[in-house]
Formats: sequence, C-alpha cells, structure tokens
Amino acid sequence: MALFLGIDIGTSAVKCVLVSDDGAVRASESEEYPLLTPKPGWAEQRPEDWWEATVRAVRRLLTKAGISGADVAGIGLSGQMHGSVFLDRNGNVVRPALLWCDQRTARQCEWIEATVGFRTLADRTGNRALTGFTAPKAVWLREEEPEHFERVAHLLLPKDYIRFRLTGELATDVSDASGTLLLDVANRTWSNEVVRAIGIPADWLPPVYESNAVTGRVTAEAADATGLSPGTPVVAGGGDQACGAVGVGVVRPGIASVALGTSGVVFVHDDAYLPDPECRLHTFCHGVPGKWHRMGVMLSAGGSFQWWRNRFGAEERRQAEREGRDAYDLLTAAAATAPIGSEGLVFLPYLSGERTPHPDPLARGAFVGLNIRHGKEHLTRAVLEGITFGLRDSLELMRASSVDIRELRLSGGGARSPFWRQMIADVFRCPAVTVNSTDGPAYGAAVMAASGVLGADIPQLCEAWIRVVDRSEPDEGRARRYEDVYTVYRGLYSSLREAFHRLSEIASSETT
Repeated sequence: MALFLGIDIGTSAVKCVLVSDDGAVRASESEEYPLLTPKPGWAEQRPEDWWEATVRAVRRLLTKAGISGADVAGIGLSGQMHGSVFLDRNGNVVRPALLWCDQRTARQCEWIEATVGFRTLADRTGNRALTGFTAPKAVWLREEEPEHFERVAHLLLPKDYIRFRLTGELATDVSDASGTLLLDVANRTWSNEVVRAIGIPADWLPPVYESNAVTGRVTAEAADATGLSPGTPVVAGGGDQACGAVGVGVVRPGIASVALGTSGVVFVHDDAYLPDPECRLHTFCHGVPGKWHRMGVMLSAGGSFQWWRNRFGAEERRQAEREGRDAYDLLTAAAATAPIGSEGLVFLPYLSGERTPHPDPLARGAFVGLNIRHGKEHLTRAVLEGITFGLRDSLELMRASSVDIRELRLSGGGARSPFWRQMIADVFRCPAVTVNSTDGPAYGAAVMAASGVLGADIPQLCEAWIRVVDRSEPDEGRARRYEDVYTVYRGLYSSLREAFHRLSEIASSETT
C-alpha cells in the first residue's frame, strides 16, 4: 500500500495528512505558529517558523501512523496564497513574509494599475491589483525597504519555501503563481510584459509547473530533520484554494466549492480560460493540469461568526464548557428559533473590508433594521444570513456569465452545521452537500502527490476517493422568503459606501 503526504501551510498552523492509495486518511497532525502584526493593517510571519512547525508535525505524524519515512511514496504541498518570501542568493530569508491579509500596499496597487494599465493587467493576469497579491508587496519592498530589496535574489510563495527546505529546489505551481499578479494565466507561464512593467527582476521568479509534476526530492539534510526518506518525490502542489477544491472533488464543470473558513470562497472549475472582464471574480489556473477556475472571495465569512461568538457569546461559551458542547452549536440552535429575515434585520459582513463583489478595504460591517423586539437569536441569525448573502453575491456573478452550477460542495468549520448547510441550499437555490474528505487543502495536496507518483489523472482519483455523505435540498418556499431579504441586502453596500469611507477617515484622524 502506497502512502502520500499532504502538507498545507495555513495562516495559523501547518496541517499534515497521510493518505493511502485508496483515498483513506491514515493520520493527520497540525502545529501552530505565530502571526506578527507590527503595525495596524500589517500581517507577517517568519518562514523559519513554518519550517520548524512542519518538521515537528511530520515527525509526530509518522509516529502516530506507526510508519517510517520510507513508507511515504510522495509529498504534495499546499499553502496560503500571495505571501512574499524574499530570499538572498544563499537561500537565507531577508525579512519576515508579508501575508495575503496584509493591507499596507494600497498605494502600490494604484501605481501598478496606472503603470501596467487595468485592461492589460486584467487580460494577462485575469485579475486587478489588490493588496493581498504578491507583486504589490515586492513594489512596497523596493520603495520602503530598499536595503532589503537589494539583497533579494529569489521570490517564493509560502508553500514553496517548504519545498526549498525539503528539496533544495526553487519552484512553484500555476495555481499559486496565479495569485502573484505576475502570471500570464491563459498561457500558464510568467508574463514578461507585466514583470517588466512593474520592474521586478525576472530571475527572482522560480520555474512554474503543473500541480502533479515532480519538482524535486527530499534531501539528506531534510530527511534527517523530518524523518522522511531521502529521495522521496515532492510534487508542485497548489495554492490552498485549488488544493481545497481538489480535496472536495471540484474538478469538473457543474460543481462549485463553498469554503466556510475565516474567509469565504466560492470556486468553480473551468475547462477554458474565462476571465471576468471587470475582474470582480478572480481567474486563476486550477490545480487540475490544463484547467482554470474562477472564484469570489469574502474576507470575513466564518470570521464574522467568530467575531460574534467572541464578543457576544460569553454565555454560550461558558455553557459549552460546562456541558462539553460547542458554543457555535448553541448559538446556531438559538438562531434557528428566529424567522427567516430575522424580523427585518440585515447584517453586512464587511468586518475586514471586502473583496468580492465590492473590492473595498474601507467597507465595514453593520446591522440594518434593528428595533426594540430584536434579541440575540435575531442578531445571530442575521449574522449567518448576511454571510450567506455575501457568498451568494459571488455565485450571482458566476451565473451572470452563464456558469451552470448544479451542486455546492461545502467545506470548512461552517459546513459542520446542518442549519447553516440548509440555509445555504435555500439562499443559493441549489443542493448543498458535504463529502467524506474533511482535511481540506492538505488532502488535495496528497491527491496531487498520488497523481504525480502513480500517473493517475487528478479527476480520476477524486472520482474514486471522494463521495457525498450529506445532502441538503433547497426548499422553494424558504428560498422565496430569503430572496426578499437578499434583494434588500444587495442594495445596502452602495447606500452606505460613502458613510463607510467617511467613518474610516474619522477613525484614522482619531489615531493620529
């Protein structure tokens, strides 16, 4: 029996999963590392922390599974997208990595769009310049830390730093590279035109591969650190969203992935390159070789519910601790007692700004329609409905471009709630399902490793390994009631945008 290791470098922790050649998960492990916020709006991590956490997690995983490194036939890598790892010519980290959620590069994004041109940028990269992407981070380094910029010889993405430490090779994959704003997404190679216009040295960029291509093998030094066997093949892998989609079987048209993590993502597979002309949706290369995907990103999906629990769910947290239950389950049960629409209450989930369909870092959250009759159950339900409406915004953009979606595959913490799954099915007017693979991007990375080592197509492996375990069908009566509230929700951002921006100005002036 062959075993495959998937490693996912997340924002808060590394997750490692060991998958057998029949798709069964043999063992999993995770290890946390710190998030650095040296200034408001900044988010950084030390790449060395990723590596040290990976070493510890892999060693524990092998021990838990009762195997040696020689039993691992191949390794796949996944990771948080967009982060910038700057290395010098000796392979040393120049400074902490700037992450996907770092907001310091708004001015650099404006400069990139003015310099390259929005139309050229959209046509070549499938995207507009956003603060999360990698290229603006490199421009920021050139402008704000020239002493560091001059030392840089290589620019890697988070998972690719782990590849470098495992194999000594510099490489990336097409799905993760799509989030740099430097890839010609249609042709799946670096865009010389964009790279030259922005002024990033072309020799900083590593070779680009499809997800299942072998990019190197574990070195003796890495084997000694991790317990893996020297010579174990490491495939290219993918960005966390592409790996997560592979991990739930979104590898053909007609199926959408809805990821309910801290952020929320609606993801569809495309057989051809079909960019959104206005770049309201991201268009990236998929982790399935020769395919693409479009996705909408909501910055505070599960994050909005987490905020509500942390700030206003103290009673539920205490009860959950006493009874050995989950505070989220208690809050959701109370929300289910409120009617659809929360008796005229709507929540806008823009707690961290927004990306799709409103690329606005100054958008803010709001409860609209509060009255004296509303209790916690109404507000909790409004939070869940607002998140779901925000996710539907992305789906509507896809449907407007004639995407036929017949099934939603849910993943992430929110997918564990039957109440929320049914709400999504009703609001989206589409069946919502969960599948047997629950290890997310790490599982998808293991699928990619199996594909590269066994020579099997990724869709074939997904068909054999992944199956639906729960299905929520939409109810037309509930769907019509949600539709009335969603219509109101859709108009609120434009009505409040000016107020959001003015309030941001006031808040900024108060802190200076």
